[in-house]
This record gives sequence, structure tokens and C-alpha cells, in this order.
Amino acid sequence: MAASSKSLPSISIIIPTLNAAKVLRSCLFSIRSQKYPKNKITILVIDGGSSDDTKKIAIRYNAKILKNPLKTAESGKAIGIKMAKGELIALIDSDNILPCKNWLNQMILPFQKHTEIIGSEPMSYTYRPKAGFIERYSALTGVNDPYCLIAGNYDRTGYLHSSWTALNIPIKNFKNYQVATLLPNRLLPTIGANGTFFRNSFLKKYFNSNFFFDIDLLTEVLNKSQKSLKFAKVKNGIIHTFCESSISKFYRKQLRRATDLYFYRSIRQYLLTQNNFIPSIKFTLYTILIFPMFFDTINGYLKKPDLAWLFHPIACLITLYTYSLTTLKHHLGFLKPFNRSLWQQ
Repeated sequence: MAASSKSLPSISIIIPTLNAAKVLRSCLFSIRSQKYPKNKITILVIDGGSSDDTKKIAIRYNAKILKNPLKTAESGKAIGIKMAKGELIALIDSDNILPCKNWLNQMILPFQKHTEIIGSEPMSYTYRPKAGFIERYSALTGVNDPYCLIAGNYDRTGYLHSSWTALNIPIKNFKNYQVATLLPNRLLPTIGANGTFFRNSFLKKYFNSNFFFDIDLLTEVLNKSQKSLKFAKVKNGIIHTFCESSISKFYRKQLRRATDLYFYRSIRQYLLTQNNFIPSIKFTLYTILIFPMFFDTINGYLKKPDLAWLFHPIACLITLYTYSLTTLKHHLGFLKPFNRSLWQQ
């Protein structure tokens, strides 16, 4: 056991927070419950100025707290990456829960088997029958944003699609994971959050910014090098307590997502942040024609009966409204940065 423990890589876990007391305790408890050498795990909580008990909870679980003056998750991740010393860096959100005690061991397996792999990620969101209906909806569809279903750039399995991606990506299947070959000048799946691991050496080599947009970094490296990258999708899940059952929280998150798109567009590299006209038209027609989104709702329910599917039309309508309103404000010059001062996770 001692020999195998010595061979395990050290892991720096990065968790950006802002008033995350309601969810952080469960997240940190699941990390500290892992069957992984405790001396090989470092937790960095990068806090944007929480006014609740976030920092007290972090201290209780022996996490190192770093300040994040820019408050956003992307700036928090950037700070954490620059300070991380582990061989692997794990990007865990405060509303994530690791679903089993061997989860870290599962996630590092591809790195041990393939030296060329630069990252790994869970293949699904863990479905919990007694969870909030929006959390269940996210696990059933494999997305947090229904726009991604129509754009086809989702990165998790769901009951509406047979694979974790709809994009044409070379994939090699292994017993416990798959290895995807990411190619230059192609649209990529939205990999990079909710349990994503990267080799620290890869990030230290290519990342140098005050904001970490994970999918943008991969896009930039691929297009500049014109060489492929190997990325693993592990055949497990991660619990994402996404909005639980709060429609108002879902609305705020979609509004924040849309607003940030325009304010950080000048530094983004990902294809859909620069040219999303066709996917936006497709999503608009999908929603306003009503039948397509209701067909998917019924189809999903037949495959996995759960009343959480009824949220799908609501999620599409909220998304269309927030994205359209934000776009209109942007073009009219009325759009203001998203106010995070009152943000509650």
C-alpha cells in the first residue's frame, strides 16, 4: 500500500467561491472523505470576498484561502492555477460533490496509463432521484445550458443523446474511460469545469492570464501548435447541485453567463464566443416553434421517467429570453457588467 501511495500524483484542488456557504460544506466533506493519501491533496479555496460563512467552512476543512479581487470564477481559477504545486490540478466548483470515495483514483487513472493525456473529466452528471428538479434536469440532459444541446457542443452524456459529444471527434474506448483526440481549427466540446483535471505542467506551460477560460486555452493551444491534444473522459459522474429547485437562481445564472460573454468576448478564443449566429438561430427556432422542445421533453421522459423533464421548455424559454435581452442591450449600448456584490451560491 505504501509503495502504491508513493506512486500516486499529488493533486491541487481549486475551488472558486463567492458566498458559497450553502454548498461548500458538502463539497469539501466529499473531498476529505476520499480514499486518497491526505498528504497528496491540497485544497485551494479562492474567495471573491464572501460575507457568509464560506471562509469559516474552508478553514474547518483545512483548505488554504486565497483572495480573488476580481470575484469571477475565471479569475479565481487563474489565481489557483498560478499557486498550485500539485502534479495534477483539479477544477472543482463549490456546488460539486464527489459521488464516491474512490472518485479521485478514478479520475487520475488515464494520466497513469497515458503520458500524452493532458486532462480528464467525468463523463456525466450523477443523477440523484431525490435531488432538486433542476439538478435532476441537468443530469438527465447532460447540460446546464439547453443552448448547448442545440449547438451540439455539450460534454456530458444524457438521455437525449447517445454520446457525451455530438461533435465529430476521434474517440478511443477503454474499460474505465475514453480518450478523445482534440483537433486544431475545430469546435470543441465545452470541457473544462465541474471536475476537470489538467496536468500542472501543461497549464504552467501554456497559461498566463488573469482569467482562466478552460475551453479557450485548449482552443488557443490547438490552433497555434496545429497539433492534436489527448483528453480523457472517465466513465463516472460528478454531482452538480446546479440551482437545485430554484428557477430564479437558474435565471440569474443564465443572465450572468450571457452578460459575461459580451464583457469578456475580446479575450475569448472559443469559436462560439466569436461566431454563434447559426447556433443561435437554431436555438431560437427550436424554442419558438415549441414542438421541438416538447418532443425532446416527451422523448426524454419516455427514456427516463422523471417530472424534471417538464423543466426543459421553461429552461429553453428562460435561456432565449436572457440571451436575447442581453444581446439587445449590448447592441444598444445599455449592457452593464453583471453585479456580483449580492451573489449567493
